[in-house]
Amino acid sequence: MKKIPSPSPPKAPAVAVSGQCLCGGVRIEIDFPARWAWHDHSPSSRHAHGAAYATYVGSWRRRFRITHGASKITQYEDPAAGTTRSFCSRCGTPISYERARSPHMVNVPRALFRNRTGRQARYHIAIEQAVEWAYMGERLVPLKGFPGVVWDRSKRKPRAPPISAA
Repeated sequence: MKKIPSPSPPKAPAVAVSGQCLCGGVRIEIDFPARWAWHDHSPSSRHAHGAAYATYVGSWRRRFRITHGASKITQYEDPAAGTTRSFCSRCGTPISYERARSPHMVNVPRALFRNRTGRQARYHIAIEQAVEWAYMGERLVPLKGFPGVVWDRSKRKPRAPPISAA
């Protein structure tokens, strides 16, 4: 006797995770879970974010939505790199990072989301380009007299100053 397979249950609707820029003028959503997440140490992401590195979550383009403020978004295209970065024109917050070689993906700064995105950043891209001043997990201790402040009480020898080109 042949068993007839039962129909699969209907797919549950996607759960959206909301994010926004600093001023709230641009709001976005991605479907949960994000496709992947990573830390980008490349100079272009470092400069675009003004930080030691940027943390992104990747989303399929069809699962990414601008829900408010699309007219407030401005873009910077780097034809040599084949990338487009979008920013809020009012507060300057990075909104997305897109690559021509991955037209179906949109990369969104993780910091735009208050809630979980379904992926933890476990990958490091361009780690060989990480800057020397970035925190890389050194032991930190409380700074006496300054609640909430910690510091690296390193016993390392100071680095030699950079050699200037004459």
